[in-house]
Amino acid sequence: MSHGLSKSRITSNRQCPKRLWLTVNRRDLLDDTATKAAMETGHKVGAIAQSLVPDGVLIDIKDLRIALHQTTLALAAKPRRPIFEATVQHAGVLVQADVLIPQGRRWRMVEVKSSARVKDNQVEDAAIQSWVFRQAGVPLCGEGIAHINTAFVYPGGDNYDGLLIEQHQSDAVAALQPQVPQWIDAARKTLSMKREPKIEPGAQCTDPFPCPFQAHCILPQEGYPVHILPHGGKLVAQLQAEGYADLRDVPQARLTNPRHVRVWAATRSGKPYIDASLRETLRALPYPRIYIDFETLNPAIPLWAGTRPYQQVPFQWSCHIQQADGSVEHQAFLAEGHDDPRPKFIRTLLDAVGKTGPVLVWNQTFEKSRLRELAEMYPQLATKIQKLIGRMVDLWPLVREHYYHPDMRGSWSIKDVLPTIAPDLAYDDLEVAGGMMAQEAFRHILSQKIDADQRESKRKSLLAYCERDTLAMVRVVEFLR
Repeated sequence: MSHGLSKSRITSNRQCPKRLWLTVNRRDLLDDTATKAAMETGHKVGAIAQSLVPDGVLIDIKDLRIALHQTTLALAAKPRRPIFEATVQHAGVLVQADVLIPQGRRWRMVEVKSSARVKDNQVEDAAIQSWVFRQAGVPLCGEGIAHINTAFVYPGGDNYDGLLIEQHQSDAVAALQPQVPQWIDAARKTLSMKREPKIEPGAQCTDPFPCPFQAHCILPQEGYPVHILPHGGKLVAQLQAEGYADLRDVPQARLTNPRHVRVWAATRSGKPYIDASLRETLRALPYPRIYIDFETLNPAIPLWAGTRPYQQVPFQWSCHIQQADGSVEHQAFLAEGHDDPRPKFIRTLLDAVGKTGPVLVWNQTFEKSRLRELAEMYPQLATKIQKLIGRMVDLWPLVREHYYHPDMRGSWSIKDVLPTIAPDLAYDDLEVAGGMMAQEAFRHILSQKIDADQRESKRKSLLAYCERDTLAMVRVVEFLR
């Protein structure tokens, strides 16, 4: 059976032949949640790129045979105009260029990307596009890649002039041209295989993109592989090269890092490690104890005036306040509407945390960074924000140095610590169960495409998730003290 090729299929094969084979033959195994989100962003960035090029012709036709014909007409039209999604084919390989700009008698091809810089795989993309266009007889005078300009500050009003920066890549693309036929042949060879290629999981599972077939290829491992040693680096590579598959089989003498020794000892014994000094440290914390957690959105295309691409914009907080008598009160904030969420976010947070008591967080770097940004943005609140930062107590390093359970498998994420302490609070009963899922849920809330019931369901899911994060910290402290 013969399969047509596209740029995406060729690049999939470049990343991993198994990925291409599964894409064509086993789409039932595909988990494209992350891919869909990235593609949605890419489409939006592409639409903005088109709006910034005047008098362009869009080849917006799903039937590729018609798209090929319309492109032929657009290339021959007089006067010549920019073409978006120009579609050409050569030797069974079909590609679509984001932007073609007339330059005299030739065309400049520009690929539009949602990344903050040009990446090697994007240059390979452009090389494939260029090769097919040139082979199809379209005269090109150069190739460029337009990417997100992170210095751009959105002025509002759907004005995205300056969001994209183009970098010329003609020399780099030309250097790769001789390799493109080899990449095409390799992809065809993969698609000619009757069975799934045998390729072990590795770096290609996430580089340059997360593979949508990881759940199929990466099976849960039995035992305790040596790579659970935190920041094991060269040591893990050496142990694996020597044939050590299970951490419990590694001689203690091979471990010099105290944290590695603690992980190894708990793993071998099957019993958790708890340093008694942690109990005293936690008991010494005064009341009220305030536990907080933030959620943020960092869109490639800024949504609120005064924000930059990929800037972390906080839109939600959760706060549990525990008194000396053991009583616990919960407060929360989740942005509504399409206004900038930051003013209300910080004012409601400052009201919730009050003026006294330690403010407990898990890995304070993130929360501190967001608060410092807000202090700079709202100088009238800067003193109060700085006082809040001064009250913060980071639970993550405390737990990392004084507690470890074998089931944590080398991680001190709150989601890995919590099941070893309070399994009734595990996240598997939540519709939103992680930071990326929270971002997607909030994007849906902001969308005009969902109805009121769906929006309310997403809101409830977000509130439940963020509340779980701070309640988890309460339970962890109660257990360890």
